[in-house]
Amino acid sequence: MHRHEYKGRKFGRKTDQRLALTRGLMCALIRYQSITTTLARAKEIRRSLEKLITMARKGGLSNRRLIISRLNDLEAATLLVDVVAPQIKRESGYLKIERAGFRKGDNSEMATISFVDEIDYEYNAKATKPEKSKSAKKEDK
Repeated sequence: MHRHEYKGRKFGRKTDQRLALTRGLMCALIRYQSITTTLARAKEIRRSLEKLITMARKGGLSNRRLIISRLNDLEAATLLVDVVAPQIKRESGYLKIERAGFRKGDNSEMATISFVDEIDYEYNAKATKPEKSKSAKKEDK
């Protein structure tokens, strides 16, 4: 028996559980910039999330909707498109995986996955919101 043309890892879970696991890990990585998980999970997240970051960098409504449907979390998708993607300056290789030893209970290899570029959530969140002054509101009337 061979595994030719089978893509991805199964993690000993059914399809819906596996999708929920990867979506949750991707959303956590977008929110917190860095997470620690098993090495196999980190490698699997990197495959999926780098494609989503490329879509977010291209922009457009259709790409935004695809990202929302793949992440299944509107807040994380908005954060990725509006805050994270504009700050990434490289063409590919947005994430890095660093080995973090072995887990105490079952001795599985752990890894920390994070963005290569430093992301400033505070600075860009303020810059994306348009500010209207009181004088601008009076001029509209």
